Amino acid sequence: MAEIRDIVLSSKDRFWKPKDFEGPPSAVAKALSRLTATGDLRRIRRGLYWRGSATPLGMAPPPAMRLTRELVGTRGVGPAKGSAALVLGLSTHVPRADTVAVTSRVPASPTDTLRFVSRSGSSKRLEERLNTSEIAFLEVLLNWDRYVEVSTPDALDRISRLIDEGFIRVDRIVNASETEPARSRDRLRGLLRSMSRDDDANRVLPSRHPNAAAPAAA
Repeated sequence: MAEIRDIVLSSKDRFWKPKDFEGPPSAVAKALSRLTATGDLRRIRRGLYWRGSATPLGMAPPPAMRLTRELVGTRGVGPAKGSAALVLGLSTHVPRADTVAVTSRVPASPTDTLRFVSRSGSSKRLEERLNTSEIAFLEVLLNWDRYVEVSTPDALDRISRLIDEGFIRVDRIVNASETEPARSRDRLRGLLRSMSRDDDANRVLPSRHPNAAAPAAA
């Protein structure tokens, strides 16, 4: 138990699991429980602990995306709602909790600062292997009027720069939009035309296409 304590206390900003330590499972569990009780570890959920930096208010929680990677991985995962607008620079409002969209089963939110929303119908996000910025872009399209604070010209300029810099790949976004709600495809088509990308806009499925997905939960 003393060895486990020394190992944990020498670490910083990392997750710990019982399997990371040698010894009888009951002894490892007891050691981790004691470290949690003394405030040297933060229990995230059963079998997952965090060793963060000390602050006047206690141990700092794990960053939202690092915790997300531990819980659901990275494929088809990205910021949602206000978190998406903030990541893309389309808003300066910092939400009370980071919201993350997942295409897999939604896990229970382990902290007050992290929430998950389901996008189980958006299967093309997985097939197209969208990155964080691309998923954030699709999420912004879903609730544009609610979360985008900047003017439309400024938003177009910001999105154009993200495309030019390779953070948003238009061909993959267009392909992935096949399983996005109709209002998202309509918004995407309009934005692409505003950026003089008519050929790309014409590839976006019309709202009443027979293969169009049903609207996802907002």
